[in-house]
Amino acid sequence: MTRSTTDEAAAPPLPSPKERRRLREAKSLSEDQVAAAVGVTRATVRSWETGRTSPRGRKRALYAKLIAPEPAAPPVPAAPPAPTTAPAPAVPAAVPAVPAAIVEAAPETPAAPPAEAADAETETDAEAQAQAPAGSTGERPSSPAEAFDELYARTAPGLVRQTYLLTGRRALARESVERAFELAWQRWPEVAVDRDPAGWVRAAAYEYAMSPWHRLRRTHRHADAPPTDPGKRALFDALLDLPPAYRRTLLLYDGVGLDLPETAAETEASTPAAAGRLMTARAAVAERLPELTAAASPAEQSALLHDRLGGLARAEHVPVPQPARAVRTGSENKARLWTRAAVAGVALLIAVTGLTLHTAPTHYEPPISPAERVGGVPPRGGPQKLTAQDLKLQKSLSEQLAHGPERLVPQPR
Repeated sequence: MTRSTTDEAAAPPLPSPKERRRLREAKSLSEDQVAAAVGVTRATVRSWETGRTSPRGRKRALYAKLIAPEPAAPPVPAAPPAPTTAPAPAVPAAVPAVPAAIVEAAPETPAAPPAEAADAETETDAEAQAQAPAGSTGERPSSPAEAFDELYARTAPGLVRQTYLLTGRRALARESVERAFELAWQRWPEVAVDRDPAGWVRAAAYEYAMSPWHRLRRTHRHADAPPTDPGKRALFDALLDLPPAYRRTLLLYDGVGLDLPETAAETEASTPAAAGRLMTARAAVAERLPELTAAASPAEQSALLHDRLGGLARAEHVPVPQPARAVRTGSENKARLWTRAAVAGVALLIAVTGLTLHTAPTHYEPPISPAERVGGVPPRGGPQKLTAQDLKLQKSLSEQLAHGPERLVPQPR
């Protein structure tokens, strides 16, 4: 602990994540070039610039030196006019030129999982960036619609291919991605401030694609035809034979490149449970892929699966998602339709309630039973009719004064 604290104190300070990206772009350096110079993956550089993680140790010093601003140069006397052709941007000698189509590399430490590749996409991430609008990486979007369109153009094509690997159904993959982006546009104030908007949309697309209710739909009841290549067909069948939770864990960890805690968080499982699912899924896939069994370490297995999954995603012709504007318009129309339906439902409920209160009786009137003939009633009981002797005795008693004890003794007549 003492050594770690001392190292952190001696580490060079770094600017804010947004300033890191600005300094890198000011030097005309791409994420690939910085990653190659520091010795990490492009996803790691992206994670440093979004504030999710920070470099440490030797990589922190290299990264700080690489993006450090140039010292102000003394004024130079006027020189003769330069030729009209603009020179190519200078690249530091320590950064070798990296082709733009390079894909995510394997983890930098062979014995550990890719802990810093949290934002990595599959092999189609380069294609998604190629379809992004010009200037989307250098200029900050000025409106929510532009920010949404940039996120859509950068992540939607690759996300469709990922969802296809998850479901094996091309139409369902496109529908799931478009549905996820419609939901993201409806909740854009929440998504825009999320630490990982692409991850938010990915989780929504995966949840919709893995819903068991799709089995009741005739168009999505069966998976599409598998690839014709034997190797890709074996991997395709092995993926679809896995339980949905295991398939999603394998795709997130070995395909997308998330680390184990983030994979567990996105699949709503504990870290040990996610690790168990990953090991079980790898073992099941290794039975179909002999080269996976021959891998010497888990890191090599992860890199091999990453390449195989990326190759399978690129080889299949998945449908292209709709333009971002069409998705935004569809989302707004659906939200407007549901709002009107809710208002109409509330109005109908109020009308029915008012009609019921108006026509309902204000007091209870018990029903009158119809008259019926009753028989078998016993005779009336009570005292009998007085006889003449009883009347005479009653009269005599009433005429005599009631005084003294003699009144209690009847006198003979």
